[in-house]
Amino acid sequence: MIDILLNYALFLAKTVTLVAGVGLVLIVALRARRGGSDDGEHLEILDLNDRYKSLEHALKESCLSKKAYRAHLKAERKREKALEKAQTEERKRLFVIDFNGDLRATEVGALRVLVTTILLDAREGDAVLVRIENAGGTVHEHGLAASQLARLRAKGIHLTVAVDKVAASGGYLMACVADRIVAAPFAILGSIGVLAQLPNFHRLLEHHGVDFELHTAGEYKRTLTLFGENTDAARQKLQQQLEETHSLFKGFVSEYRPALDLGLVATGEYWHGTQAVELGLVDAIQTSDDLLLAASKDRDLLQLKYTVHKKPIERLLASLQGSLEGALAGRLGAWLGR
Repeated sequence: MIDILLNYALFLAKTVTLVAGVGLVLIVALRARRGGSDDGEHLEILDLNDRYKSLEHALKESCLSKKAYRAHLKAERKREKALEKAQTEERKRLFVIDFNGDLRATEVGALRVLVTTILLDAREGDAVLVRIENAGGTVHEHGLAASQLARLRAKGIHLTVAVDKVAASGGYLMACVADRIVAAPFAILGSIGVLAQLPNFHRLLEHHGVDFELHTAGEYKRTLTLFGENTDAARQKLQQQLEETHSLFKGFVSEYRPALDLGLVATGEYWHGTQAVELGLVDAIQTSDDLLLAASKDRDLLQLKYTVHKKPIERLLASLQGSLEGALAGRLGAWLGR
């Protein structure tokens, strides 16, 4: 046992040294290239109407003769000028946001900024499309993400959520806030449930003569533990907490989609798009691509992206954390597999 721990500690030390060395070299290179400056936060706005026009023109330029292509461009410019003269008011806008979720909903920080940005300049008739790809994760962080989308509805801004791949558990917690949900036929939706799982090493430690002590103040400060002996009372308390969280989840979904039969859909199961429509989890089968293409005819489509450029030392620390977590998982897997 002691030999294993020593080998493990030596492995971690080597990993930290290697990653730190590579990180320092990258920091020096980045500072030399950027003069020690930091770009900070950045809001990017992409005009999707222009993007669609560019794609269309590229295809026509390739397929048509030069003479036919020039005639097409001339007719297109003439048509656009006529539309501009006939237009008596500003075109309505559709703001597009992508949310690619992970267990900790780490994009919620960017989502907060983007929602605030839209609210600062929202006009009557504006709408928002959020393309969600999220299989769920921690309750409080996905709850915050859902609350950000609720800010849009509270201000009367029509919100559509498009699910091309997956919006399950915490992902569906976010999606259900929308006025309208569309999904691809084989997208995964639902999983309205809560879970908690963890390994317990008590018997392994006991077998090797290792004692573990846990001291708390407060009867339920800790229920289940990784290294101590778990009790039935602790398991019952955790189950109670899971049931309470599930009730909150169901109540939140019911608030925004009151017609749902929660007894049928809040079982933790998931369904594909076509099934989800039948159950009322989704309003229509449609990909986000078709939705945007249709909307481009009478709306200005503006895709918003927000990024924060971390300082080199922050990126190094994040890299170190990821490397150590990966190394720990790998070594524990090999050790416990023996």
